[in-house]
Amino acid sequence: MRRILSTYRWVNQALTPMLLGEIAKAGIPSVEVFCASIHFEYRSGEAVRDLASALSEHRLELHALHSPTERDAMSGHQTGMPISISDPERIRRIDAVDEVKRALEVAERVPFRFLVQHIGNGRQSADPRKFDAAFASLESLAVFAKHRGVTIAIENKPDELSCPTSLHQFIQETHLPVKFCFDTGHAHIEGGVEAGFELMRDRVVTVHVHDNHGDKDEHLPPTEGSIDWDAAFAAFSNAPEMPALVIELKERAAGTPAVGEICAAFDRLEEFADKKGGTHAHSR
Repeated sequence: MRRILSTYRWVNQALTPMLLGEIAKAGIPSVEVFCASIHFEYRSGEAVRDLASALSEHRLELHALHSPTERDAMSGHQTGMPISISDPERIRRIDAVDEVKRALEVAERVPFRFLVQHIGNGRQSADPRKFDAAFASLESLAVFAKHRGVTIAIENKPDELSCPTSLHQFIQETHLPVKFCFDTGHAHIEGGVEAGFELMRDRVVTVHVHDNHGDKDEHLPPTEGSIDWDAAFAAFSNAPEMPALVIELKERAAGTPAVGEICAAFDRLEEFADKKGGTHAHSR
């Protein structure tokens, strides 16, 4: 199983070459970078060049970018104006699409395969106008991404708009050329990991792995919440291909979980993968 780590753990601080070096030194060869201006200023040519240099220096692969969810965040806090590609207001929707395109342009300098994309922001209802807006946005973004060698991977969330059932129906009806990022923690809150993955599995290319106790989005290391990981890996092993597994954690007390603790979480995942024949999971 290839170890891939989301930099979301450090989203409220700058993504520095030193941090990337610490990740590489721990034996983690691949990252997913979260696009938040206080963390990684994806719109800055200098920041993109610095990222490319650090990845090359530490021999790290950029597996994916997580699309921005907010803009104009204040220093030290991941808060700001929401970015939603399903906004029914056309001007705001087009503005959101333009912002996502700025993130996709990173691929012109630093290649990556997947852009993880939310179709809404916050808890969203299954409003037909929002689905229409999301379709228009994704139709444009999928073409823009393809020209840069990137595939859009829509992430499930625990709400009516982006739950596995809604996403499955949305893609069945629109036939958009996009894939899925399956989020274990979000599925556990909404309706269960196994049931959610079953609905999405034919299009899942990458998985956000984290745990919770079923009521809030805690982003805990696997086995520290109430997800049944044996059952989860049994579901993953039934996918057409074993998807890439990306550990996506939140910062808790200052400085935790540390990279060493995250490596222990990877060790536990590999034990589950071995039991379910998941060692054929491959780098994408």
